[in-house]
Amino acid sequence: MRLDGKVAIITGAGQGIGAATALKFAREGALVAVCDLNAEAVTSVVDACREAGSAAVGFVIDVANRDAVTDMVASVLKQFQRIDILVNNAGITRDARLQKMTLQQFDDVIDVNLRGVFHAAQAVVDCMINQESGVILNASSVVGIYGNYGQTNYAAAKFGVIGFTKTWSRELGPKGIRVNAIAPGFIDTPILSTVPEEVLEKMRSQVPLRRLGKPEEIANIYAFLASDEASYINGAVIEASGGMTL
Repeated sequence: MRLDGKVAIITGAGQGIGAATALKFAREGALVAVCDLNAEAVTSVVDACREAGSAAVGFVIDVANRDAVTDMVASVLKQFQRIDILVNNAGITRDARLQKMTLQQFDDVIDVNLRGVFHAAQAVVDCMINQESGVILNASSVVGIYGNYGQTNYAAAKFGVIGFTKTWSRELGPKGIRVNAIAPGFIDTPILSTVPEEVLEKMRSQVPLRRLGKPEEIANIYAFLASDEASYINGAVIEASGGMTL
């Protein structure tokens, strides 16, 4: 198992890519800390990870809340004495065109998708530096590379996550810590559950593979990047979009 005995914190792990990543890590031998706002979802994913053989634990937290993140990391350290992997997956959308976007919509997305990544990374970094090892994986998006209509806030946050990744890989690489990001394209997650079928079909038509991605396909990339198999990958932003941006 590629992550045998590794301690991994995964935010936004209650559904979609986060849940798939938690389960993948559990199957690869990791001890998984499942973090999400939805208490019922946390319990469900923790149970699934335990069934897969992981000593999983759950935390109901908002990554925009600095104290909650700090307390969660302290609890993981108390229980497992180390943190090997952080997957900054938590994210939300509050879409609107520039002319219509409210300050609340803008702030909500920045607080979770950008500030939350900062909170979690800063909370684990001292532990990883002391260990002289660790992996931080950040969720960006193709929107964070190319922009997207109606997503000023989301694009800004995901561009920012790429900036974090590039900067932290330079700062932390000499200390034995690798930092990378994934930029998914259209992935079939619950966030698309309200999208009309004709819109989904248009989305599929933009992808050369003619389908949406699966959460498990992104989880597989996270598992590779978290493992020693990716030991010379640092500061990378891996686009996983089925070729939609070609």
